[in-house]
Amino acid sequence: MTTQPTQQPRRGARMSRPVKITLGIVGVLVAIPVIAIIIVLTFDWNRAKPWLNDKVSDAIDRPFAIRGNLAVHWEQPSKSIPKAQRTWRDYIPWPHLYADDVHVGNPEGLPQRDMASVRRFSFSLDPFALLGHRIHVPVLRFDGPQAELLRVDATHYNWVYKREEKKSKWTLDLERVVLNKGTVHVIDAVTKADVTADIDTIANDPTYGIAFKLRGEYNGAPVGGGGKTGSVLSLRDQDEPFPVQADVHSANTRVAVEGTVTRPAHLAGIDVKLTLAAPSMARLYPFTGVLLPETPAFSTDGHLTGELGENKSRWVYDKFKGKVGQSDIAGRLEFATGKPRNKLTGNVVSHQLRFADLGPLIGADSNASKRARGVEAVQPENKALPVEKFHTERWKVLDADVRFTADRIVKDKDLPISKLQSHVVMNNGVLTLEPLNFVMAGGNVNSNIKLDGSNANSPIKATADIKARDIHIKELFPQIEKMQATVGSIYGEAKLSATGDSVGAMLAAANGEVKGLVSQGVVSKLLLEEAGLNVGNIIITKLFGDKEVKLNCLAADLGVKDGVAQTRTFVLDTDEAIVDINGWVNMSTEQMDLRIKPETKGLRLFTLRTPFYVRGTFKNPDLSLDKKVLALKGGAAAALAIVAAPAAALLPLINTGPGKDSPCNALLARAGAKPVAPPPGKSAKR
Repeated sequence: MTTQPTQQPRRGARMSRPVKITLGIVGVLVAIPVIAIIIVLTFDWNRAKPWLNDKVSDAIDRPFAIRGNLAVHWEQPSKSIPKAQRTWRDYIPWPHLYADDVHVGNPEGLPQRDMASVRRFSFSLDPFALLGHRIHVPVLRFDGPQAELLRVDATHYNWVYKREEKKSKWTLDLERVVLNKGTVHVIDAVTKADVTADIDTIANDPTYGIAFKLRGEYNGAPVGGGGKTGSVLSLRDQDEPFPVQADVHSANTRVAVEGTVTRPAHLAGIDVKLTLAAPSMARLYPFTGVLLPETPAFSTDGHLTGELGENKSRWVYDKFKGKVGQSDIAGRLEFATGKPRNKLTGNVVSHQLRFADLGPLIGADSNASKRARGVEAVQPENKALPVEKFHTERWKVLDADVRFTADRIVKDKDLPISKLQSHVVMNNGVLTLEPLNFVMAGGNVNSNIKLDGSNANSPIKATADIKARDIHIKELFPQIEKMQATVGSIYGEAKLSATGDSVGAMLAAANGEVKGLVSQGVVSKLLLEEAGLNVGNIIITKLFGDKEVKLNCLAADLGVKDGVAQTRTFVLDTDEAIVDINGWVNMSTEQMDLRIKPETKGLRLFTLRTPFYVRGTFKNPDLSLDKKVLALKGGAAAALAIVAAPAAALLPLINTGPGKDSPCNALLARAGAKPVAPPPGKSAKR
């Protein structure tokens, strides 16, 4: 057998197949990025603009166009970032895309003009992140950006668009946004706003990175102010607080904030010091959507925190203090979104509440005050009752549960009225004040009021139940102290129901009854001037002249029907005479027809005055003498007979009011023992 010799490899032979495959793969891997870099740097990207414009327009549902040059260069992001804000990644060269003269139009249905444009749009891109389906953009820069946020009505605006969201394998990781000398123009037909914000990047500021200044008009009034925001605008979900500071004013309205926002891309949370000032709290509704009452000019400072969720948000304005008119306020308010309606809750306290500052709540302030708080001056010069309408169309937007306390109410510096407590509840358009209580002059005024504005197409349905007990006249009117007179107390009740869209309209349609007793006291022109009772002023001056007269009792019982208050009992008992008042007061026309008949007590040296009438309007009452001859027969007995029939209606007040030995008790007891006489005077006419 022949043995074959072993074959020796020849020098210079080719490499084995596995080695060649391995080297080939390495070569391709090296060649791909090199080729890609060469293509990126040499490719004329302007050729891709038509395709790119079309794809972006389709993605955002509005026109998009790059009209200038489109190019890619390799750059270090650190060149365009302040040194204090750089990270190590900013020194790595990335592909940097430049697009000049970029325009984004409005969606269909809105004026076809630019929604946004930018002189140069540029960003750097991390190529290695693309391997993990992540678009990592370290810096997104806008040079000369201009944006117009347009709203033509409540449902047509350009800053939101709806598209079916599809899950993508790609994620966007955007680190920084740099804005260089841009403007944002807001045109809103709903709030009548035409406001421009000039924005720019701040360098070398450890807290803030972007500044803005405002100019323009809001609701016909000039707008000014400005502010600053953080230097790093993150669009990722992170919990690092983002600083904000702003102070914006329009006419007499001012909003100032300073604090932080968490996750600014989603507004996940807000923690700021908030200052508010406006001609009326109600003027904040367009800004906040929170229904607040009409008030005089106010200002507050407090701590605002907010937690914003997809389905429910919560805002708390805590430890706030401020002024409403010349009254002080403080407390805590909480606003929460939810179903079926948003809700406002809280507690508000006033240590000293000026009586005049309550007027705007019901429109009872002057026309000059109305203009100052931003509402139309609708009060006619010849009308005394407020005609300003309540805005019930907003009542169903918000529910409320707020408790309000005033430690002291002041009519003026000499006439303290006292404490107020109220529980204000708004539920589905129904406003209740249960209770609305005053601790007044040593006594109490307790009331429950309900205003049903749930039907926006119908007037408000109102009910009021009011009780006054043991109101000390000497404390109510300190001027009596100077008279050195012994005075008693006031007791009263009123139960009324009505419909209407203002206080005047409600009183013009009121039904119910009003009762009152005054036990002892002193009446004079001076005192009635202090109380602001013009009609009473005329009556007392006519009866007794301008002097002090001791009052033993005043008893009144009035029936109210369709806005007309008809006297059932109205008698005034003094040391000199018993005075009967009979007639009607029409709250719809604000007219009155009252017959005042004095009857002397026994023999007097003075001549008994002739009966007279008080007629005319609330604003301009007129006095005239009774032309009939007054017979003196019977003296005070005739007046007592008038009281006899309805005397029983006042018994509940007697039981809870003056003691059994009071002059009012004696007056009504004597009246009940007398024969009944028909009341004089004319019937009520509308």
